[in-house]
Amino acid sequence: MGIVAGRRWLVVAAGSAVALAGVYLAGVWTRAGQAAENAALRGADEAGAGAVRAADDQLGQITVVSLGTAVVLVTAIGLLRKRVDLTVAAVGVIVGGQVVTQVLKRFVLPRPELVPVSGDYAHNSLPSGHTTVAMTVLFAALIVVPYRWRGVAVFFLLSWAVGIGAYTVTAKWHRLSDTLAADAIALGLACAASWWLARRGLVRRYTGPRKIPRTVIIGCTAFAGVGLAGVGALLIGLAVHREGWAATVASNEYVVYLAANAFASAGSILAALAFLWTWRRLELVTPAGGHEARPEGEHATSTR
Repeated sequence: MGIVAGRRWLVVAAGSAVALAGVYLAGVWTRAGQAAENAALRGADEAGAGAVRAADDQLGQITVVSLGTAVVLVTAIGLLRKRVDLTVAAVGVIVGGQVVTQVLKRFVLPRPELVPVSGDYAHNSLPSGHTTVAMTVLFAALIVVPYRWRGVAVFFLLSWAVGIGAYTVTAKWHRLSDTLAADAIALGLACAASWWLARRGLVRRYTGPRKIPRTVIIGCTAFAGVGLAGVGALLIGLAVHREGWAATVASNEYVVYLAANAFASAGSILAALAFLWTWRRLELVTPAGGHEARPEGEHATSTR
């Protein structure tokens, strides 16, 4: 099981790296990408005052203190389960996410001036630190909680994490490519941590009954993700068909903003679903005596 699951996480992690590179090249190193994302930032000026205030409030709650609190809570769950390995993996995802994000943004990824801009539009903001925080906290929770509580973690954390990505666009704190790049980083790190656990022989197939509420939650999430991506594509498609690309990004900024907001949410949902898929019908085992292991789920049975 460890080899099969390990391959799954390696494939998704590699896909995340490809997605990160693609988003960066398309959004930062093309004139069309820069023009579209700047148009979305201008279009955010037309968002309602209530939406902007809510976005600022939610983003303002992500601070060094709140991040530290999340790390403490994840650590507490791992230690209460007497699982140092899970604690290291989960905390590593959160801390590693910030290290990778800040290093890439500050030292590695330049932003060339391909279109005339000034002020805040000129600086590099990829990847989004706020989106990375939200998504890594979600993934860390999915790693550290027991199998039977995984659906509960999705229920309480997924909508918050997805909302943060969209809020960064509404508040003009980040561009769409920033949020998508952060999604890719968080997903890649979570898969790397999961692969590490699998390599240690701590993953096995779950053979217990299907969790119907969890299935419903994931199904509704997938439906919402497809719907949001469709709305974004429809908005851009209709505007470009009616006015052309140049006119859309020059004079129809609000539509571009709405599409970017929808794509930001869809991207976070896609990343979350991809990680959940890698753990589908898989659970961790609890080491006992250093040689044997027992399933963590109440109804799991051995597959050997």
